[in-house]
Amino acid sequence: MEDSYDASDIQVVDFDEHVRTHPEMYFGARHSGPDPATRILSAVLGHALHPATRLAPVHTARVEAEILGGLTFWVADDLVADARDAAWPPLGYYGSLLGPDRWTCAAAAALSTRTVVEVWRDGRGFRQELSGLRPVELPQEIDAPAGKGTKVLFELDSTWAGTALSTDLTSLDLHGPDCDAPLGPGRVTLRDLRAPHGPVTFRLR
Repeated sequence: MEDSYDASDIQVVDFDEHVRTHPEMYFGARHSGPDPATRILSAVLGHALHPATRLAPVHTARVEAEILGGLTFWVADDLVADARDAAWPPLGYYGSLLGPDRWTCAAAAALSTRTVVEVWRDGRGFRQELSGLRPVELPQEIDAPAGKGTKVLFELDSTWAGTALSTDLTSLDLHGPDCDAPLGPGRVTLRDLRAPHGPVTFRLR
């Protein structure tokens, strides 16, 4: 007799719970596997260079990133979602400033103990702190930097991300096997503040 199932067999789980249960589906690594924190960093940087088409063409974003500590880093770019109404900025997962256009950041937030998101454009800026991917506050207005952009700080949870980001970052692959788009003006600059003799800067394409 063939197995059968119906609606009672379908389990619906929240996005962040699914990420924590199956991190390999989002980052290609299990939390018990080798170097999961660096895989998370690589995925976030790679998505920044290959953003959602609604935000920008691939290889055009200017991305800055900085490793502050063992499991803490931030990533910023010069992209921001368009306003859909007068109440900019648009809200995404669970009322956070991270929506589907930045699903990789949202997945990394789900594996973090603390996430801070900042967005700015047209002289206005907003900041929101999250516990994982769940907001602990509504977006708060801040002084906006020049231009436009998005910055996300992650404090990864050691339960999922291991003990620390790798110190060998020169071999990060931000393109993956399926990227055949021509290079554009975009670039990724990554600074590692953990270096014993001062920050080390990597330019990644």
